[in-house]
Amino acid sequence: MENLKPEIRNLKLKLAIIGVGLIGGSLGLCLKDKLGDKIFITGLCRSEQSMRRSMALGAVDLATSNLEEVVGDADIIYLSPPVLQIVPMVKKILPFLKSGAILTDAGSTKQFIWQELKKILPPDIFYVAGHPMTGREKSGVEAADKNLFKGKAYVIAENTGAPPEVLEKLMSVLRLTEANFLTIDIAKHDRCASIISHVPHLAAAALVTLLNDAGDDLDSCLKLVGGGFKDTTRIASSNADMWADICMTNGDAISNHLRDLQNILGNVIAAIENHDRQAVHDYFAKSKARRDKILETITFDPN
Repeated sequence: MENLKPEIRNLKLKLAIIGVGLIGGSLGLCLKDKLGDKIFITGLCRSEQSMRRSMALGAVDLATSNLEEVVGDADIIYLSPPVLQIVPMVKKILPFLKSGAILTDAGSTKQFIWQELKKILPPDIFYVAGHPMTGREKSGVEAADKNLFKGKAYVIAENTGAPPEVLEKLMSVLRLTEANFLTIDIAKHDRCASIISHVPHLAAAALVTLLNDAGDDLDSCLKLVGGGFKDTTRIASSNADMWADICMTNGDAISNHLRDLQNILGNVIAAIENHDRQAVHDYFAKSKARRDKILETITFDPN
C-alpha cells in the first residue's frame, strides 16, 4: 500500500494504532482533531479496505500491513485488537520498537495481558494497562467517533511497572480524549469489569438466545418485540470475536459472577413458584432503588 503513504514532515509525536476499529479509530480521530500536524498516526488494519477507509475518515495518516512501518519510531503503541490477539501482536512488533516506546491497550481484561507481557518485555519497553469504558454495539472504523471517550470512565490499571515519567507522557496524550481517568488494582478491575460489562453482555445474548429458542412461538414473539426487548438486548449486537476473547481471558471472574446471577434467578424462580408476592416485589424494588441511585450520578451513553 505504498501509494497510500503521505509525506512525513517534522512531527513531534508518532502514535501507532494496532486495530483501527471503533476504539482505535475513535482515538485517532480525537487526537488528529486536537493535535493536527503535531501528531503522526500510523495504523494496522485487517484488510486493505479497512486501511483505505481509516485514512479516508482521517483516523490515521498512514495505514499499512507493514509492521515495521507501523510501529517503527513510534513513541506510543495503542493496542486495540481482540484481547487474545494482543500478546501475539506484541511478540511480532517487539523487534521493531525503539527504546523507550510505551505500549498501552484498550483490552477489557487486564490480568491475562499483563501476566504474559511481563515475561517478554525488555526493560526499556514500557506497558501501561488501560481500559476505556466506552463503546457501541457497532464495530469497525466506520462507527468511530472523536467524542467516544469524552466523559466516559477510562481505567489505568496499577502495578504494571511503568515509571512515573512514562505514565505522565502517555497521560498527556490520553487526557486529550476528555475521558474520566481513574486508577484501580489490576485484579479488582477484572472483577468489576465482569460485573458491570462482561456478564451483562452474556445476559443480553442469553435473552436473544431465549427468543431464538421459542420454537412455535417465535414468529408471534417477533411480532411483539418492542422497545424494552431492544433496549435490554442492544449490547448483544457487539463483536463476537471480542467477547469470546474476553470470556477466555477473564474466565474465573465471569464464571463466578454468572453463578451468582444463577443463584439470584434461582431465588426469583422459587419465589414465583411459591406465589411469594412480597419476595418478588422486594426483588424488583431493591433493584429499582439501586439503579435509580446510579442514574443520579452516571450519565448513560444512548449509543
